[in-house]
Amino acid sequence: MSPQPGYRGRFAPSPTGPLHFGSLVSALASFLDARAHRGTWLVRIEDVDGPRTVPGAAVEILDTLGRFGMFSAESPVWQSQREVAYQGAFAQLLATGFVFPCGCTRREIVDSLADSHTRHARHATLAYPGTCRNGLQGKPPRAWRMRVPDGDAAVLSFKDRWQGIQTQDLASEVGDFVLKRADGEWAYQLAVVVDDADAGITHIVRGADLLDSTARQIYLQRCLGVATPTYLHVPVIVNEHGEKLSKQTGATALDTAAPLVELTQAAKHLGLRPSPAGSLEAFFSDVTAQWAKRFAILGR
Repeated sequence: MSPQPGYRGRFAPSPTGPLHFGSLVSALASFLDARAHRGTWLVRIEDVDGPRTVPGAAVEILDTLGRFGMFSAESPVWQSQREVAYQGAFAQLLATGFVFPCGCTRREIVDSLADSHTRHARHATLAYPGTCRNGLQGKPPRAWRMRVPDGDAAVLSFKDRWQGIQTQDLASEVGDFVLKRADGEWAYQLAVVVDDADAGITHIVRGADLLDSTARQIYLQRCLGVATPTYLHVPVIVNEHGEKLSKQTGATALDTAAPLVELTQAAKHLGLRPSPAGSLEAFFSDVTAQWAKRFAILGR
């Protein structure tokens, strides 16, 4: 998992349905950052979560990206074809004592958190209380977890190019997190770290909904001995209820018949001011220059 020289960025959609406006914003931001750096832009299909994958969605996503003028510089990578890589990283962590089996159900974890604020404040991310850290206590193993450090060693900080300095206490805010789920599927946290390292990704540009995962991923990178990319998390699109726009909250598919209209709105969400353009290339040249100036990217 040796990083390669030069800028390498990526867009990594999950094939749970067609691309929508929220995913277009993330795709555009990552594409513009790669262009501004005169780097390489890649696409990875994150279909590691088999039960959520919609047949045909990945092909539709790649087709939509092409219609919007965004093409991967190399053949897209499919997570479903990378079982050997994930197993190798897992074995490395297991051999060094970072990984342990857990027999807890989600309900047991929720019930063990006496503070109701702690139960609900983090929504899907519950701070694991460490029940199985020192043994399964008679329970059968269900998932496999990554042991996080205690005390000051658990506090991890990084600088995000959009959001600024970010700090998270892995022990109190996350706890030992899952690497392999009870259903046998690899967890997102492990898969994304292995994928980015193997692809030599140097810069990650994605939605701010994933900001909370970054400290865990940096911790995994350090434990695996791979480089940590530079991060930039763009504001997410929300619906009228303040919820992140997604397939689950009613997001509709992009209008592939009018790519410049959709791209112009996405650029405006990113704080850019695209001039009227008659072609995709004219649009990209305009907004790439604006992006480069905004983030003081040299060499344009």
